[in-house]
Amino acid sequence: MDTNEILRKVKNGEISIEEAEKFFRKQPFEELGYAKLDTHRKVRSGCSEVVFCSGKADEHLVKIYERLYQAEGEVLGTRASKEQAELVKSKIPEVEYDPLSKILKIEKKDKKHIGKIAVCTAGTADIAVAEEAAQTAEFFGNKVERIYDVGVSGLHRLLSRVDVVQSANCVIAVAGMEGALASVIGGLVDKPVIAVPTSVGYGASMNGISALLTMINSCANGIATVNIDNGYGAGYIASQINRLGECNHE
Repeated sequence: MDTNEILRKVKNGEISIEEAEKFFRKQPFEELGYAKLDTHRKVRSGCSEVVFCSGKADEHLVKIYERLYQAEGEVLGTRASKEQAELVKSKIPEVEYDPLSKILKIEKKDKKHIGKIAVCTAGTADIAVAEEAAQTAEFFGNKVERIYDVGVSGLHRLLSRVDVVQSANCVIAVAGMEGALASVIGGLVDKPVIAVPTSVGYGASMNGISALLTMINSCANGIATVNIDNGYGAGYIASQINRLGECNHE
């Protein structure tokens, strides 16, 4: 539970002042020995801690999920393997796994989704990274419009959806190869564009470095670039921008 939820429960008589006091006496993190769970992160930043699953020992991963689920009522994990997903699910049946994005999550079902974030890909090979971005943004309470396979080799495909792209509070442009999609979108919208280079491409793409260099050298205004294949980072930043956009509308 976060601070607002605790205070609402006290106000409504659902928990006692003494029970609330126990919550506020806790450290701003939970010490597990191998990890320090940042259980107050949502209070500070608006979003709870996210689990990077890759490389974690099985017993550590399960315990982290169990403790975060107990503290937050939901958990978002990225870069999880199928084996990790099966292990966590054996302990927490509510967990859901998407093998494409490698997102492993337990999510509250009554969540409100606000605003609009457009997630665009140059090709279908970029969708795995795009889904990491889209599902991250949705987990943090944002509406997401997916516009896939609209790369510059067939520009009419993007132009057929340009009204949707222009209506979003921000746009995530996911592309490998030469990474030109972000520049094109940057010239069509008056909102921030988050460029995500992917490692998709032939030899000279250098596992995404070519797309990365194109994106950070774009002549279009309003483009910010995250690291190669960093869908999660793009989804998180887009969530922050979208919340600001919705605050300005109110």
